[in-house]
Order: sequence, then C-alpha cells, then structure tokens
Amino acid sequence: MIYTAHISEVVGKYSELVAQIALLANGWRVHESKTAEAYDILATDPVSGEFAKIQVKTIRQRMDRGGDLVVYAKKGNGTAYDRADADLIIGVWVIEGEAPRVFIFENRLCGEYWASEARASERWIELPLALNRSIYEQESA
Repeated sequence: MIYTAHISEVVGKYSELVAQIALLANGWRVHESKTAEAYDILATDPVSGEFAKIQVKTIRQRMDRGGDLVVYAKKGNGTAYDRADADLIIGVWVIEGEAPRVFIFENRLCGEYWASEARASERWIELPLALNRSIYEQESA
C-alpha cells in the first residue's frame, strides 16, 4: 500500500503554488523563507516595491448559501489573522478539471470573506495565471 499526504494538505500546497505562479505572472517578486512563518508567502509588490506578507487560502463554494464563495481566514486557534500575520489574503478557487482562479485582497482582520461568484471579481482583485512578459521587458529596458 502506498501512503500519500492527506487531500487537505495536497490542496493547500497546490493553492500555495498556484498563488506563487499568479504573483510571478503579474510582476510580483516571491521570496522563500528558510524558517516557518505565520504567513505563507512574502512577496514584493510590483507597484509600490513594498514587501507584503500573504496568507493563502483555498476558496470554498457554499452551495447551501446560494453558491457564494468563502475564504476562511482563521489561524489554527480559530482567530482571524492580524497584521503581524498577513497584510494580504490570496484565495485560490480550485474547481475540479478547470484552471484555478486566484483572488487577492487586503487582510481586513475578518475570519471569513464572502462574495458571490458574479461579484468576486468586483470585490477582490483577480490575478490572471497567464504570464505578462511585458512587465518584465519594461524593467530590463
């Protein structure tokens, strides 16, 4: 018998990697920590040049709530992430058999963030996964 990681661990790691791809595709510089941190990703904002601590969460679609999308942004102890933990939240919506969608928004110190599918792109910033080469070509010119 082959033992593998629990599905929630696999989906969580998948979401983190997809978030990193989305950040890189949109001009962010992603940094790697050699130690465990409260945040999942440390990245440099391509516009401001400032560092941002980012917590990555997998978006769940609540069919019992009309199909609304929810990001549960709580630590293991059940409390919301504070500013020391994360400046930004990235929600990754993983739909079976489809390309994931990535949304980024400010950590407003809430334990849950909700949006309908139709309003998600209005309330949150959607980061495309397609590489925007022009961002990097402008820097090197």
